[in-house]
Amino acid sequence: MYDIDQMPDPATQVRTYIQEGGFGPGARLPAERSLTETLGLSRATLRKALDVLEREGLIWRHVGRGTFVSQERPRGGDGPLVELGLKLTPFKMMRARISLEPAIAREAALNASHANAMAMQAALDGCVSAASWHEYEGQDDRLHRAIAQATDNLLLLTLFDQLNEARRAVAWGSVERTTDRPPRDHTSFAEHRTIVAAIRARDPLAADAAMRAHLRSVSARLFEGE
Repeated sequence: MYDIDQMPDPATQVRTYIQEGGFGPGARLPAERSLTETLGLSRATLRKALDVLEREGLIWRHVGRGTFVSQERPRGGDGPLVELGLKLTPFKMMRARISLEPAIAREAALNASHANAMAMQAALDGCVSAASWHEYEGQDDRLHRAIAQATDNLLLLTLFDQLNEARRAVAWGSVERTTDRPPRDHTSFAEHRTIVAAIRARDPLAADAAMRAHLRSVSARLFEGE
C-alpha cells in the first residue's frame, strides 16, 4: 500500500506494480478486486489506469479471461506496424484476420496457378509433419502467405504481409500448450485441407467460407477455451 502523501498517479502505480512484481510478457495480472486492495484504488480508478496502460501497449485485456502483460518489443522489430501490433489485443487481431483473409482466399480460388497450388500443398504437408509448435506456426504462416500469393494481386499480398507483421507483435501469452507438437487430429489440419481444396477447385465462395470457418475456429479455441 502506498503512503497517501507520496501516491503517484494510478497508471504509474499499476505500471510500477507490474515492473516490480515480476510480471513478464504474457503473465496474467491478479483479478481487479485483488488489485484494488493491493494498490488502494477504487474499481473505477483502476479501470481508468488499465485503459491508459492498454493504450500504451503494456497490457491487453479479454473479458472472462483477465488482464495480461503484453510481450516485449520483438527483436529487430520496429516501425509503425510493430507499434500497432503492440497495441492490439489478440481478439482484435483475429477480427482483422477474419475481415481480410476470407476475401484473400476467394481471390486465390479465382487466380491460383499450378505453382501456387504446389506451394500451398507443401506448406500444408509441413504443418502436419511439424515436430514442434514453433515449427507448426512457421508452416502455418507459410501456408497463409502462399494463399495470399495465389491471388496474383500485389496489393492483397502487401496487405496480408502488413497484417502479418502486426500480428507477430501481438502478445499471445495466454495461449497454453499442453503438448510438444500439434496432435495428429489437430483441428486446423482438416480446416487447412478444406481451404486448399476449395482454392484448387476454383470455388471462390467455398474458399471464402472455409477460411472464415477456420479463423473462427482458431478464435474460439483461443478465446472460448474450445
